[in-house]
Amino acid sequence: MEHRIVLVTGPSGAGRTTAVNALEDMGYEAIDNLPLSLVPRLIGGDSQGRPLALGLDARNREFNAAALIALIDKLTVDPRVSLSVIYLDCAPDELIRRFAQTRRRHPLAPDSTPLIGISREVDLLAPVRVRADHLIETTEMSPHDLRAEIGRWFGQSEVPGLAVSIQSFSYKRGVPRGVDMIFDCRFLRNPHWVAELRDMDGRDSAVVDYIADDPRFSEFIKKVNDLVLFLMPAQLDEGKAHLAIGFGCTGGQHRSVAVAELIASKLAQAGWPVAKRHRELERRAAVLPANGTG
Repeated sequence: MEHRIVLVTGPSGAGRTTAVNALEDMGYEAIDNLPLSLVPRLIGGDSQGRPLALGLDARNREFNAAALIALIDKLTVDPRVSLSVIYLDCAPDELIRRFAQTRRRHPLAPDSTPLIGISREVDLLAPVRVRADHLIETTEMSPHDLRAEIGRWFGQSEVPGLAVSIQSFSYKRGVPRGVDMIFDCRFLRNPHWVAELRDMDGRDSAVVDYIADDPRFSEFIKKVNDLVLFLMPAQLDEGKAHLAIGFGCTGGQHRSVAVAELIASKLAQAGWPVAKRHRELERRAAVLPANGTG
């Protein structure tokens, strides 16, 4: 029996403890603030049947982003492990408000303002954020809302379910970790070469209309949607709890985003629980200026 592991991380104040407690209430064996070096020992023997929820905290003296990414990569290729990584994100202003309410010092800036610690922690965790399977924005969430969101994705139910994540990405930056199916969108007409569309992305209607004018677009969408809907019940029968589908293009800004949005909408309309993320748009917003070709 495989070990099912959920890693939970994110900046202090974003809701990690709430998420770990929610998973524990759902039947997971929960361990918060575990040193990274101890994680491999948890899978050294036979699975005990209960999934594991591990809270990983940047305050831990062993913590560093490179070590966590190496651990994620190691667990991903381990045939004994089914891994999901949750990153809880939150706007800095809201994190400051939460620290002010609790009157706690930030662990990465105990002798300075919370903003300094928040900035340090966000920078430290940026590479991990990109690797997450589930990016949950908690800025507008109450603890009750966060628990409900965790339950929607990770609740242990007598009725098996299949959670689907749809991702867009740039081939220039490599294929995302842990994707089960990948579709290449680079054959579609490219909005990057249209000056007025270049700075937009695949969520803008003008970009979608431009891509949809490609005579191959409609048939491509139909065939992909039909294939995914055909395969998902089979994946469920195999016991999979999570299916990740990737759509790639040159820059991860236009074509892959538009197709990912459309397929996610169709799957949601068909009744499947779907989460979306656009890796390069997130990266551009959080770290880098826009410089891709869609």
